[in-house]
Amino acid sequence: MNHDSARYTKTAVIFHWLIAIGIFGMFAIGWYMADLPKEAPKQMAFDLFDLGVYTWRLPEAVSPRSFYFNLHKSIGITLFALIIIRILWRFTHKPPALLSSYKDIERKLAAGAHHLLYLLMIALPFTGLKTAIYSKYGVKWFGMDFIAGVDDKAVRDFYKEAHEVIGIIILIVIGLHILGALKHKFIDKDDTLKRMLLK
Repeated sequence: MNHDSARYTKTAVIFHWLIAIGIFGMFAIGWYMADLPKEAPKQMAFDLFDLGVYTWRLPEAVSPRSFYFNLHKSIGITLFALIIIRILWRFTHKPPALLSSYKDIERKLAAGAHHLLYLLMIALPFTGLKTAIYSKYGVKWFGMDFIAGVDDKAVRDFYKEAHEVIGIIILIVIGLHILGALKHKFIDKDDTLKRMLLK
């Protein structure tokens, strides 16, 4: 078999891993910010996750909760745009065929999982954006005003709940996706995982 012809393009691989890193990063920020107190001293510099790796400096002082919520929104908007570009790119670029060693059930599961992932990758940032829009704070993109808040608590709570439920579902689907890749690597010993790696 010609392994090179079965690989995804470099563009597809970069999209895949950028979005994967972005999604896991968003979950990390989401979990971290959820427990931050609403009332806390304002500051102009934040040691990200208190890891001592990178300090984010701001032009004006904000509370830790405001900083991480705005960071979550900003990265979420950026990731949403990247996902839309990825999907548009996917419509115009045919992926390589599945390996001939796949069973029929594996082909159906792979197709179903990918379609579901695309749907969830749109739904998750969309509901997050709608939650922010219907809050009183609105949306800022890395400090710049982006969308004003509508301040409708009932609608905000609906989208907030949807955002959390979709987040749980996408984590489960991603977990199954990873398990499938590991199965192909260590049990089937085929080139499935290798196809999504840069040469």
